[in-house]
Amino acid sequence: MMDRTIYREIKLTPVVWLLAGVLGAFIAAAGLALLYVEHNGHIVTGMNNQIVWGLPHVFAIFLIVAASGALNVASIASVFGKIENKPMARFSGLLSLALLAGGLAVLVLDLGRPDRLLLAMTKNNFKSIFAWNIYLYSGFFAVVGAYLYVQMARGMAPKVIKQVGTAAFIWRLALTTGTGSIFGWLVARPGYDAAILAPMFIVMSFSFGLAFFLLAISAVYRLSGRYIGPNLIKRLGRLLGIFAGAVLYFTAVRHLTNLYAAEHADFERFILFSGGFFTQLFWIGQVLIGGVIPLFLLFHHTDGSNRKHVLTASVLIILGGMAQIYGIVIGGQAFPLEIFPAYTVNNGSFDGAIANYSASLPELALGLGGVALTLLIAGLGVVVLRILPLNLSDRNIDPSKPDF
Repeated sequence: MMDRTIYREIKLTPVVWLLAGVLGAFIAAAGLALLYVEHNGHIVTGMNNQIVWGLPHVFAIFLIVAASGALNVASIASVFGKIENKPMARFSGLLSLALLAGGLAVLVLDLGRPDRLLLAMTKNNFKSIFAWNIYLYSGFFAVVGAYLYVQMARGMAPKVIKQVGTAAFIWRLALTTGTGSIFGWLVARPGYDAAILAPMFIVMSFSFGLAFFLLAISAVYRLSGRYIGPNLIKRLGRLLGIFAGAVLYFTAVRHLTNLYAAEHADFERFILFSGGFFTQLFWIGQVLIGGVIPLFLLFHHTDGSNRKHVLTASVLIILGGMAQIYGIVIGGQAFPLEIFPAYTVNNGSFDGAIANYSASLPELALGLGGVALTLLIAGLGVVVLRILPLNLSDRNIDPSKPDF
């Protein structure tokens, strides 16, 4: 017999207050970094005329992509009818909103003139994919907010929840497609110009978002003394392994396709073989740490991995995801533009040279501040709202498998 699902707020304990204080310190450090960069200009960062999107953009894009994937648990419950995921659906929606808020905070504050955001929102160039994404991001807040509301409202008809959930599912696919298209449609840079980046970002969101979700819900339940069944962790771990394998597959297809196209051959040699740090980041950070090792941890037992393996794989997938986005965003900028194909240009303005970039401490502080803001929003949500069940027993996942 399945347990009754009872949702309750998380109690404020000394440990919770301490964690909130640590997160607040990271956010304060990000604020100081913002003031320092705004006062002195971006010259104090590692960015330059060649690398105009630095480490904060890596954090921002990772959080935005993960926001879409964190909603996957709720989508599986309401859109695809997997009722065993329903107890986690509220937290899935809350975490996706928190991730997007943290990512957009970093993105806006790193642009140089955050005070002109209103101008960017009211005077759009709809030929630009950047303008499209403004509406995709703001619409995500509205749709997922409505989705969270109908899940929590008393007496809400299941049909309504499914309809709103389906709208949120479609919107999240559009959001991640738009984020991937920012790079896929930039034809001037050989490291970006690839239509496969749009679906690849969708698969990346599934992997990164579920990894973040697993770590977040495990941490919250551990801090609050609540129980999560081991079969639930194993089940989500197997799903995470499928997503991690899909990311590796799309990555291989992208690079093999680019190797086949002559216009991208030089960039592929750079990123795969001769790019120094970027090559090491690709093979060690993205492929090994973010792909091969997690797959081994998640699938080397026939009966599924244990909790420790699943959480370790989640951490590695997040680290590998950061490496992957770093390689896409910064590696794509570091490789020189080919302004005049088949001609040699030499005017002393870095033409044909690999750009150098070293992230500064203010950039790192701003990026970590976005992560801290995400966690603080999610933590505040579970404290003031009835988001999480008192327990996530395996009997709610599969009544035939008791807790052990």
